[in-house]
Amino acid sequence: MNDFIDPDASEVTINKKTELPLVWFLPLIALLVSGWLIAKSYNEKGPVITISFPTAEGLEVDKTKIRYLNVEIGKVTAISISDDLKTILITAQMNSTAAGYLNKNTSFWVVRPQVGLGGISGLGTLLSGPYIAIKPGDGPREDHFTGLTIPPSLKNNTEGTHIILETNNLGSLKQGTPINFHGITVGEVLSHKLSDEANAIRLTVFINKPYDQFIRKNTRFWIDSGVDLSASADGFKVRTGPLISLLSGGIAFRASAEDTIENIQPENSIFQLYDTYEQSTQIVYQNTLKYVMYFNGSLRGLTVGAPVQLRGIPIGKVTDINLELDKKTAEIHIPVTVELEPERIKEINNENHISDKDIMAQLINKGLRAQLQTGSLLTGQLLVDLDFHPKSKIVLSDNQSVYPEFPTTASSLDQFTHSAHIIMDKVAKLPLEDLTAEANKTLQSLQGTSKAATGMLATAQGTLDTADKTMASAHQVLSIMEPGSSTHYELEQLLQELTQAASSVKQLTDYLEQNPTSLIRGKKEQ
Repeated sequence: MNDFIDPDASEVTINKKTELPLVWFLPLIALLVSGWLIAKSYNEKGPVITISFPTAEGLEVDKTKIRYLNVEIGKVTAISISDDLKTILITAQMNSTAAGYLNKNTSFWVVRPQVGLGGISGLGTLLSGPYIAIKPGDGPREDHFTGLTIPPSLKNNTEGTHIILETNNLGSLKQGTPINFHGITVGEVLSHKLSDEANAIRLTVFINKPYDQFIRKNTRFWIDSGVDLSASADGFKVRTGPLISLLSGGIAFRASAEDTIENIQPENSIFQLYDTYEQSTQIVYQNTLKYVMYFNGSLRGLTVGAPVQLRGIPIGKVTDINLELDKKTAEIHIPVTVELEPERIKEINNENHISDKDIMAQLINKGLRAQLQTGSLLTGQLLVDLDFHPKSKIVLSDNQSVYPEFPTTASSLDQFTHSAHIIMDKVAKLPLEDLTAEANKTLQSLQGTSKAATGMLATAQGTLDTADKTMASAHQVLSIMEPGSSTHYELEQLLQELTQAASSVKQLTDYLEQNPTSLIRGKKEQ
């Protein structure tokens, strides 16, 4: 056995410390990175929301995106049917950046290819498929929304002014209806609803900048249907608008020249929407006088809105036409209520202490009367014409109206009709049978006279033929007697000889007068 012991062996120390192999660092690093990614993904993940739509057409899980201004802010994670089996519930995972958009008035809608009168939209979805667009709104935080069936009209970054239009006739107006200003599309209708009093329809309209500066105090709006055909007492009128208004309807407006830039109206101002352009041009006068008129005869052709004219110039309009029956007397009356606008008449030598009502009373005393006149032969519409008839007396009826009565006189048409009735009555009283018998006798006499006249005409024709022959002979004789002819020369010689013979006879006669005895005794010798 070897008992040799190394002297340094007692000083050797054994190190038992364990070292982690380098290979274990890689899983640790991967674990840390995974945890960081998970934490980052969790922090970037926004809220989960649900959106209800009537249909899920074109929507797919994990493929359909939610976009705002064409930037992806979420995606669809689940599609299910609601408990009432009426709608589709879309579950969407939103990004953390979209948390501030999810408020009560936020809107969602599906963007698909659409073709309309305003153009073609959503063509990009033909390849990528439909997506859900979002329009942020205000209000408290919300996680359940009802999707829109049609896209909202406004873009998110559009600047302009909202106004309210009131009308009693919605017609073809709807969301997206264009607003035109001198033929330029400057806005559109956003929505419509019934007023709180349920007596009008209110349209919410948006006007783009810079055209909203023309929304002023006296701005007038009217329904522009493309072709406006009206028949009134002035005849037929045709007014055309933009082609898009003819196809889908529209609204137009114009600014008054009297308004300045200081009269620009604020947000959500209320304006009246007129049915036609003609109505929008009518001036609204505050100072008016109302009268009631009673006309004899038919009022066919007279309508509410018909003009009231003074010597052809409009000074008012008809506001109401009624039919009244007096049960005591069994008489029928037709009161016509008119509204006169004295402000239309320019005043000269104005006196403040004389009211318009007093002036009108003075004019009536001077013979101012109302009568019906035909405004247009094409349409047959009637109007009320005021003119002076000094010889006409004031004849008033039993007026039961709250307005004073304006005296009337028969129109020229009524007078003509009355005269025609008188003439027809006189004709009806004539002894037509006796006149017919006398007329027959007269016709028979005329027939005999006609036969005699026919014979006389034949005789006259023969006489004319003889005269024609005589004229021909005379014409032939005259042609023989023309100067230069032999007959004309011989006739001249004969006339000369006859002249000489006449001269000799005259000399003989003179001699016999002086010597009457020369016939017995002969000529004296000289």
